[in-house]
Amino acid sequence: MTFQSPSLFADDQLTIAELKSQLDNFSEHQKSDFLNHHPIDELVMGRSDYIDQLLQRLWTSTGLSEHIGLSLVAVGGYGRGELHPLSDIDILVVSRKKSPQNLETTISEFITLLWDLRLEVGHAVRTIDECIEIGKADLTVATNLQEARLLAGSEDTFTSLKQQIDAKEFWSSEDFYRAKLEEQRARHAKYHDTTYNLEPDIKSTPGGLRDIHTLSWVARRHFGATSLLEMSRYGFLTDAEYRELVECQNYLWRVRFALHLQLRRYDNRLTFAHQANVAESLGFVGDGNVPVEMMMKEFYRTLRRVAELNKMLLKLFNQAIINKGKLEPAQILSDDFQRRGSLIEARKPALFQARPETILDMFIHIANDSSIEGVSPATLRQLRTARRRLNKFLHTIPEAREKFMQLVRHPNALHRTYRLMHKLGVFSSYLPQWSQIVGQMQFDLFHVYTVDEHSVRLLNHIYSFSLEENHSKHPICCEVFPKMQKKELLILAAIFHDIGKGRGGDHSEIGAVEAYDFCIEHGLSKPEANLVSWLVQNHLLMSVTAQRRDIYDPDVIAEFAKKVRDEEYLEFLVCLTVADICATNPELWNSWKRTLLAELFYSTQRVLRRGLENPVDVRDRIRHNQQLSSALLRKQGFSAREIEVLWQRFKADYFLRHTHKQIAWHCEHILNTDAPNKPLVLMSKNATRGGTEVFVYSPDQPALFANVVSELDRRNFNVHDAQIMTSKDGFVLDTFMVLDHNGQAIAVDRHEEIIEQLVQLLEQNKARKIRARRAPRVLKHFNVKTKVDFLPTKGKKRTLMELVALDAPGLLAKVGTTFAELDIHLHGAKITTIGERAEDLFILTSPTGGRLTEQEELELKQKLQDTISEQITS
Repeated sequence: MTFQSPSLFADDQLTIAELKSQLDNFSEHQKSDFLNHHPIDELVMGRSDYIDQLLQRLWTSTGLSEHIGLSLVAVGGYGRGELHPLSDIDILVVSRKKSPQNLETTISEFITLLWDLRLEVGHAVRTIDECIEIGKADLTVATNLQEARLLAGSEDTFTSLKQQIDAKEFWSSEDFYRAKLEEQRARHAKYHDTTYNLEPDIKSTPGGLRDIHTLSWVARRHFGATSLLEMSRYGFLTDAEYRELVECQNYLWRVRFALHLQLRRYDNRLTFAHQANVAESLGFVGDGNVPVEMMMKEFYRTLRRVAELNKMLLKLFNQAIINKGKLEPAQILSDDFQRRGSLIEARKPALFQARPETILDMFIHIANDSSIEGVSPATLRQLRTARRRLNKFLHTIPEAREKFMQLVRHPNALHRTYRLMHKLGVFSSYLPQWSQIVGQMQFDLFHVYTVDEHSVRLLNHIYSFSLEENHSKHPICCEVFPKMQKKELLILAAIFHDIGKGRGGDHSEIGAVEAYDFCIEHGLSKPEANLVSWLVQNHLLMSVTAQRRDIYDPDVIAEFAKKVRDEEYLEFLVCLTVADICATNPELWNSWKRTLLAELFYSTQRVLRRGLENPVDVRDRIRHNQQLSSALLRKQGFSAREIEVLWQRFKADYFLRHTHKQIAWHCEHILNTDAPNKPLVLMSKNATRGGTEVFVYSPDQPALFANVVSELDRRNFNVHDAQIMTSKDGFVLDTFMVLDHNGQAIAVDRHEEIIEQLVQLLEQNKARKIRARRAPRVLKHFNVKTKVDFLPTKGKKRTLMELVALDAPGLLAKVGTTFAELDIHLHGAKITTIGERAEDLFILTSPTGGRLTEQEELELKQKLQDTISEQITS
């Protein structure tokens, strides 16, 4: 695709139609060059050059060049000579004094012409005095003016403007540095101070392009350095750091350029909708989500490198600008380290290269001394150099292994050193496996952090179990963790639990083998290594069992207890499980999950204390629940005979799967009802197991389950558990555990309206048309293959079916309708949402009772796949 230089445009080419055509030709040419891997800096600066020529040509053609003292100035990113396909073109028209009306009209026509050409123009028309006055009051304006570049018009006016901008009276370098530092802090806080956002902003996220700009702005204000290259000449960037910043900037530019080619309107967010196309444009290839994950891995690693350089260089600027180069007095910590103020620094310039194991000594000092808040910039630079020159991983050095284990056993390391070790690349220098998970993301809505960030957060959550203030949030963990004799085993399991991700195969098995070898290499005993390895291999066991299995089934608890083996393993596992859930996604942990895990923990603890050879007697548990609930009901004034007559209608399973308080609550209302053959709906006023219990008592009817869950879904409630039971005389006794969209119990003031609607629905006694909510925008970008599996069971009474599907609104209602259409009876459901995936368990029996036959399973599987596929595509 050829294009013509705007400086060569003839007068008859300056029509809007012709100019639009020329701009389109240029954009297509740039797109072609980009896809053919043309150097990105030439494209970004080439676009700026092209716009320069266009604006200069139009400035002349509109007659503005004839006005003495008038200047056309590029500011902001355009002033730096950087333009992406959808970047704003920020210009400033400057004069020495207020322009006359006729000139203002001409300037207005010039700006309107640019808009007519569909250029995203940001503009201002000001005198020099106005520029300076506004710039003094507004940091953003001051920053944009600092990058002013003359495009056309009066050089004298522009020179006068630049002289006043560069003067200390405009913004002193100290004030400017402090203001930009606060601006960056506020911007980082907006993104939760992490580079690891699922849909990151290429420009503004921590470690993004703005962090590079901030360095340039501060350097320009203090030293007059107009580029990264000039910063290196002032000694604030080494040649290697300069090359690294340019490399990072070029990668971020490539991602941003590719994104802008996908969009119609300006945006810098790398959303799910565009990640796959951007990855393809950048040349990443592979099956499924592999290209996206490869691209994002490099993207996150780039952000980390920028963030590290930004932090180090801003500390150097602080010394030069705020402290005027003066250093605080040093306090000697050892032969190798000293502290200046709140920063630790190496006492020898090549300490880490001469003795790499001293890198870990530095973190031992940080763990020992709470007054140390960070690492000095000179030592950061030394550490970065040493990391790059290491010819082996630190764990291969015997002295380093000893120091690493000293840190793992240190009581302060969890909250003082691990995150810093990760940020400064020390984990990656120590463990080759850790270096592989840095920046490793998963293209889903469940894992909101990269694997490395998730693992560090998990360590932070383990530390939180030692704080009394978290006891109400994590009662079991806060009781168990402080009493652990060997906390280091839990910490090592946390480090290794996800270390096998991104390498193909089962990450738990890969990590278990590597964790065992690591433990033996670091001097742990075989029993200790076995425990760490077991925890890594089984780190998902407890959450899967609690959320996706019927934990009220004694066989399920017995099977789980056999895998756990003893109480020590159980205590380690519950702490790892809770920390893992909390570190995966801030929205995941709620009272419901806490209750589920607590029930599983205490049920298993009882089995282990009783001994696996002494299984629980189900009949004893039923009798126990009946005795306690009967006592509560008699206190309410019901006679033993009334209770007995009612209970004769109920099957034994009802008394096994409910607590005595639930039984008493249900029965009190059933016995008190004036219309025993009409539907009764109850909602717990106090949170039950972290949610709201909805109890439905009604004559059985087709599609009852589907109707109830459809109504709850319509109100944006989430069903997490369901116990579906039928009395001997054909009444349902269904219990639904429901949470609102925030994961909380449903507000009590909404109960009456919900109960009234559900009763009305049940009284109609017919299948209703499912009215699902509109699917969230973000779900459109995920493809979850519907999968139906039938799990093995010991008995022949029931079938366990596991369903994996896209978690679209109305999914549960569709499933319930399918059961009703095939006359398959539902007895229980465990509903688990993992990001965009629904992973649900259903307990079923055939139309004639008992397990489903193979033919019935096949028919159900096909029907579900067809129904769900139809729902997703409609």
